[in-house]
Amino acid sequence: MNLNLRVNGRLVDVDVEPDTMLVDVLRDEVGLTGPRTTCGVGLCGTCTVLLDGEPVSSCILMAPLALGREITTVEGLPEDDPVVACFDKHHAFQCGFCIPGMVLTARDMVDQGRATSREEIREGLGGNLCRCGCYVKIIEAIEEAAT
Repeated sequence: MNLNLRVNGRLVDVDVEPDTMLVDVLRDEVGLTGPRTTCGVGLCGTCTVLLDGEPVSSCILMAPLALGREITTVEGLPEDDPVVACFDKHHAFQCGFCIPGMVLTARDMVDQGRATSREEIREGLGGNLCRCGCYVKIIEAIEEAAT
């Protein structure tokens, strides 16, 4: 199946099976490394991308369902993105594996005004797991980005 997807502001033409998951297209066909497959069932958040600005688990979204939508990966954020800058400032990472999904989820929370308290941020990050336990620094980074 031929798909013409809009990824990080540019059109990408790929030929994939209809049941191919979006994360696999982004990694294997487009060559992006931000979205990652870990759990494969949409629970860990490492595959998070923004679909028309909303965070989705790309490991459970079949690629054809993204047709006509804007797909944003962490690679598509501007270098001076305030969320990215705050993650860096607060050293809100250790191994870094979860960070692309965390940053995109945080970007959405900040954009939607859903990062007004630590409790709201914790709740918003509920679908993102950090095995290194950097949650305190991640929450501090999002708090600052939201101000």
